[in-house]
Amino acid sequence: MTASATPAIPPRTRTQDSPLAALGLRVLGMFMLSAMFMLIRLASRHGVSVPEMLFWRQGMAVPIMLLWLAARGEMSLLKTHRVPAHLGRAAVGTLGLLCNVGTATLLPLPVGTTLSFTSPIFAVLIAGLVLREKVGPWRWSAVLIGFAGVLLIARPGAEPIALAGLASGLGAGLIVATVSFQVRSLARTDSPIACVFWFSAFGAVVAAIALPLYGQPHPWQVWLMLVGVGLAGTLAQFFIAAALSRGAVATVVVMDYTSLIWATGFGVLVFGEWPPASIWLGAPLVIGAGLLITWREIVLAKAIAPTTSLDDAALEEAKAGPQPL
Repeated sequence: MTASATPAIPPRTRTQDSPLAALGLRVLGMFMLSAMFMLIRLASRHGVSVPEMLFWRQGMAVPIMLLWLAARGEMSLLKTHRVPAHLGRAAVGTLGLLCNVGTATLLPLPVGTTLSFTSPIFAVLIAGLVLREKVGPWRWSAVLIGFAGVLLIARPGAEPIALAGLASGLGAGLIVATVSFQVRSLARTDSPIACVFWFSAFGAVVAAIALPLYGQPHPWQVWLMLVGVGLAGTLAQFFIAAALSRGAVATVVVMDYTSLIWATGFGVLVFGEWPPASIWLGAPLVIGAGLLITWREIVLAKAIAPTTSLDDAALEEAKAGPQPL
């Protein structure tokens, strides 16, 4: 198989738009992502290792997607002529997932969630400094605003948050932004579910290699947590994809920020952790920067191709990622 082969799937058609349904599905996707990170944090407190959590997050998605596609007679959506590209995406994405797991275990959930909103900021940096794309004052201003928010959250000179957690959170944002460019390329030829499936499959294989070294017996309650991690992550992907089939990115992407509400609720109810005061100062700046970048991207896209429909799946992963990973 070669990367230059003919696209594996025919052009994709869009389901009839239903903005309210799209918004609801997106909110459900964000809720499931927040639930996944809550379960990761909970499992880590019961002694579950990071490789175990990576395996269950990735491994459970594979049979669920296979059963879903087989029941619908859509197994052909997994066909690809770009295995090396999927391997590269999986390698980078698995590193990002590792950062996400580290963030969930080291930081309060609202703090880690807010740091995940930095991915559009890093995407602008990659576009301007690495890919040498033209970036105007609006997006550069958003970058400065976003990192000002990160500084407020980190509280330099005061009682800072865990340095390793901060590094993991920012690393996850950077890697999600990097993956977005990979997925943007893959989505031109492969279906969105193929991108998710091969990422999960290759990631599960890598995690399985380390499993004999780190795996250990657990009480049944902990096994339920691990099953929940895999199930919540998979459902989040399905809800996000379903939202995009019913509404435009510009409509649904704003709902991503509801994850801060769910993360705060889980933090208080499950762990008794109230968000630090710095979150209420830094989060609006980080969120505002992301919204400014999204708005500017939409304006520029309309100016360049006002009559062309963008590939929503590719643009969605480029801006917000599957998150997560």
